[in-house]
Formats: sequence, structure tokens, C-alpha cells
Amino acid sequence: MQAESTRREDNAEVRVTEWRFAPGAATGYHRHEYDYVVVYVTAAKIRAVGPDGEISFEMAPGQCYFRKAGVEHDVINAGDAPVTFVEIELKR
Repeated sequence: MQAESTRREDNAEVRVTEWRFAPGAATGYHRHEYDYVVVYVTAAKIRAVGPDGEISFEMAPGQCYFRKAGVEHDVINAGDAPVTFVEIELKR
């Protein structure tokens, strides 16, 4: 099942995307072309699968993390509740 994405802003400096995941939904395998920040709107149980294996983690509403460009993974909602987060890609 595919996660739903809604582009909220896209300009020369940033791209802001809201992601919504039903239980079991995934982004699909992808590579990040920009540095980015993810801010969780809801609590989440996440499973991420990348070239180096798989990690699982939990996030609370308002928690965030930063990653450098080049990350490759598939992000999956591993919980029983819907998950929403906002991804902010830094183009400069």
C-alpha cells in the first residue's frame, strides 16, 4: 500500500511535503537528493529498509530528525494507527 504525499511548498530553497500513512503503507524505495528534516505530526512506529539493512524506531508528535542528502530507503508505517509527518527538503 502506498503512502499519500501532498506537496505544501516547492520553491528554489525548500520543498515541503506532508506524508500520510495508513497502517502498513510505505513510501516506496527512494533516494533523497537534498538534505532534509522530518517532523512528526502524530506518534509513529516506523520501519525503514535501506541498502545497509532495516531499522525500527518510534517517534512522538513534534519529534524530528535531520539527514544528509543521499539516504536511500523505503519508509513503512509499522504500527496499527495512521501516521503523518512533514518532510522539509533543503535545496540550498
